[in-house]
Amino acid sequence: GKSSAIERAFPSHRTVSLDLASTAEMAETRPEAFLETYPPPVIIDEVQYAPALFRHLKARVDAERTAPGRFILTGSQGYELMARLSDSLAGRAAILPLLGLSASEWSASAVRGSHTDWDFVWRGSFPELWAEPASPPNRDRWYQGYVATYLERDVRSVLRVSSLRDFERFIRACAARTGQLLNMADLGRDVGVSATTAREWLSVLQASNLVTLLEPYHRSLGKRLVKSPKLYFTDTGLAAFLLGFQSAATLSTSREAGAFFETHVVGQWLRWRDWFCPSVSLWFWQDRSGAEVDLLLEIDAQLVAIECKLSEHPGPGDLRGIERLTAMYGADRIRAAYVACGTKAPYLIGKFVEARPGWDVWDVTRSSTSPSPRTP
Repeated sequence: GKSSAIERAFPSHRTVSLDLASTAEMAETRPEAFLETYPPPVIIDEVQYAPALFRHLKARVDAERTAPGRFILTGSQGYELMARLSDSLAGRAAILPLLGLSASEWSASAVRGSHTDWDFVWRGSFPELWAEPASPPNRDRWYQGYVATYLERDVRSVLRVSSLRDFERFIRACAARTGQLLNMADLGRDVGVSATTAREWLSVLQASNLVTLLEPYHRSLGKRLVKSPKLYFTDTGLAAFLLGFQSAATLSTSREAGAFFETHVVGQWLRWRDWFCPSVSLWFWQDRSGAEVDLLLEIDAQLVAIECKLSEHPGPGDLRGIERLTAMYGADRIRAAYVACGTKAPYLIGKFVEARPGWDVWDVTRSSTSPSPRTP
């Protein structure tokens, strides 16, 4: 949905796509002629297909540094695109990751209708899957084509892997680990590749924005409590497809439901961070005893703690991780604490932890205010 979103956001810009081979060839071999043919303001889609163009864009940008926004560049192969941007346009480009629909975007649209939150988790956040409510595409066929296209176009061009089947098995193994601590050696062993290869392949999934890694929170690098990151798919629908779930009902009652709910929650805050507060850092926390807080947002040197519980009515027994975190870092370090769960309305758990509906984000940019205490 990035092309449609960008065209709506910049209606006065002309759009040219390098998906067309002849246009990409012109941009790559005759970049000056290309920029004369398509002068700014212009949207250049799939710009990674013309790497030679970046150096000429740099010259155009430097010639008029006081006129920003003349060139809007989009690309779906983040691995190559980010490498070119870093080499040629460092300090000259604002970078905005575009993940799939957020829960708030989906809920506010007409496509939600009678669909449940678990329908959104199962079908996923790709806009095309929700674009035609009356005749939606077959979800399984769509993801089958998406995975095949991704493997053939992005992975083959970047990694030159000898067996795309092995890489597809690797993606499925990652889907089985969404919401879990990542052990690279175990992941590689399950797929039959070395930990080094698994790490290289995982970097491509990250650069493609298919997965994200949450690092463990630590006050100093020398005092890290848990060294392994946690792995999350950025689109729950893709992970559900890779694991073979045929319906939202099956997913919601499976043993993986808790991990998928946590993946959904983390994905919503990742979208919030990318859009509204790019300076906010996202972490998780766990001590050696196993006490854990699923998500930490670091805002102005304070921590917002968010624990994920699939239950509709979490209670004081679900606050062990938040209590241990508070004891370790002090109450003045904790800006606010929440349990993201299945409740329909916020309520207090204990003295300072608030239960919140976890399907969407809420305002955490100011210090927590205490709602009227009530039981669920």
